[in-house]
Amino acid sequence: MRTPALLAALPLAALLLVGADSPESDPASPAPQRPDDASNWQKAYPAAKAGQKRVVIHLEAKENEDDWQVEVVVGKVMETDGVNLHRLMGGVERKTVDGWGYTYLEAPESKGALTTRMGVPPGKPKVMAFVSYPAVGPFRYNSKLPVVVYVPEGYEVRYRFWKADSAFRAGEAG
Repeated sequence: MRTPALLAALPLAALLLVGADSPESDPASPAPQRPDDASNWQKAYPAAKAGQKRVVIHLEAKENEDDWQVEVVVGKVMETDGVNLHRLMGGVERKTVDGWGYTYLEAPESKGALTTRMGVPPGKPKVMAFVSYPAVGPFRYNSKLPVVVYVPEGYEVRYRFWKADSAFRAGEAG
């Protein structure tokens, strides 16, 4: 049987398939572009259900994306007492697009809000504040795929980035 000879030829065949004609090997080739409406990325994700909207976050390409993470917060602006902490009841669920393997987030309509129970001084005016579900993430930064979040109408999606230091430090025995 000639299996060892075939296995030895596999790395060479893979090298020939990738070849020098790939865009990655050409320093003059443009950097990958973020998806836009012409790229058909939307076909992978389901349409928003009735009463929902689809929020899409396109991440800019970064030099070292392994050092970055994304945190997503879903909520809505509500009237609060301006003293207590408020949080929507429920949570945001991570789901996977069948047949594609892409992840998206879905937030249900909140059934109410949780709040601390500190006393509010008499005459303290009500204030409008962003009240959210607990944050989702941080999760891997990937500029090749959008972050897709389905939320009820009237809700907002906010996000922020986390960056790790590229340098590792050595621990000391103690």
